Amino acid sequence: MGYDTLYPGPTPGEAGDRRLLALAHGEDRVLVTRDRMLARLAEPRGCLIRSEGLEDQLLETVERMKLVADSADWLSRCLECNGRLEPRAPETIAGLVPDHVLATQPAFVSCSTCARIYWAGSHADRMLDRLTTLLAPRAHHAS
Repeated sequence: MGYDTLYPGPTPGEAGDRRLLALAHGEDRVLVTRDRMLARLAEPRGCLIRSEGLEDQLLETVERMKLVADSADWLSRCLECNGRLEPRAPETIAGLVPDHVLATQPAFVSCSTCARIYWAGSHADRMLDRLTTLLAPRAHHAS
């Protein structure tokens, strides 16, 4: 959805909880969790999510955090490092993507932080379709 988000990966137990709390407080982040105790420890930076299914969790997070579902920002961050994605001219990425991708895709973006390259494929279409279906009532579509 275009929001600055950090997922540090699983670290089980109390050490993982301490790590998440330190990140939330140290980087002024909201800790979104289904763990009641962890959400309480993170207050006022904690956001407890009660829903169990992924789509319901997304909707609850959008609602609880009052996120704006602006479709212009969807898929604007790197899936690996969360950096902003910037447009790239095809001639600047020759040799960095497979030749058939370069020949068949009209547009590319790359991460401003880790330089990973992305292009719109069927996976991006599926993600956008899913977001549109879920968030259409809340979405602000770019005109």
